[in-house]
Amino acid sequence: MKAIASLLFLLALGVSPARATDPCPQLRGQVGASEMGTRIAAIACQENHAWFRTFIDADGRAGGQAVYEAENDALADGAQAWRKVATYWTSTQMGGACVAKGPACRSFVVDTPWSAAFVSWVMRQARVPGFTASSRHYDYVRAAWRQPPDSPYRLLAPMAAEPAPGDLLCYVRAHARVLGHRGLVDRLEAGNELPMHCDIVVATAPGHMAWLVGGNVQQAVTLRMLRLDAQGRFADLPQRGASDVPCSPDAPSQCNLNRQDWVALLKLGQPPPVSLTASNTH
Repeated sequence: MKAIASLLFLLALGVSPARATDPCPQLRGQVGASEMGTRIAAIACQENHAWFRTFIDADGRAGGQAVYEAENDALADGAQAWRKVATYWTSTQMGGACVAKGPACRSFVVDTPWSAAFVSWVMRQARVPGFTASSRHYDYVRAAWRQPPDSPYRLLAPMAAEPAPGDLLCYVRAHARVLGHRGLVDRLEAGNELPMHCDIVVATAPGHMAWLVGGNVQQAVTLRMLRLDAQGRFADLPQRGASDVPCSPDAPSQCNLNRQDWVALLKLGQPPPVSLTASNTH
């Protein structure tokens, strides 16, 4: 049923699932949609468009980089790149160094990972109740695991369900061990924190592709493409292995930017009617 709904969604956008391409140009005009997942997706797509549609294709190759986070150059919406990143922080009541958007703010933008601030900003713009903004992805992954009734999301393994617009797909960053979903749950149960990254699912075409948008990816807001099976799940998700050798000219096959320690799919549900608050933790 969800696969059929995804097909109908793409058809409504005028996209053929058999040769589906980037859905963001059509999606970004739906920021006022009544359906929460569509609003989330549309806002994320709007930002990817502002960053000149930077992308990572399904084989993990990057392209389209035009402006980077630290630059004065204008984005497609006219905002300076570094000031746009500062807005992701200040609009969610985080990033105190950016209140005045002076030199200290620019240094903060360059030195501080901002992918969680971007997700938090999108959720605020989409008016997602029950989502607690944070500078760490781990905080809302933990909220989905610990308090399902109080969170708009529930925690699942990456391949346990069909992704849909508004969902989050997450991996563990720069960890010595490959954890997988079971390792993530063990860490959550032990109360151990983890550096993580999450992308926002913006559209899916079962049997073909999922499109996701993340902040601070290639120093921009970047569209990522990941393949789906006929049931609309991440059947062949590129997973980092414990014995992987580093990306180098000697091992170009290891340079796939989609090869990560994917550990969580946060499924968007019907959140409780509570206000979004901010948690500025590092």
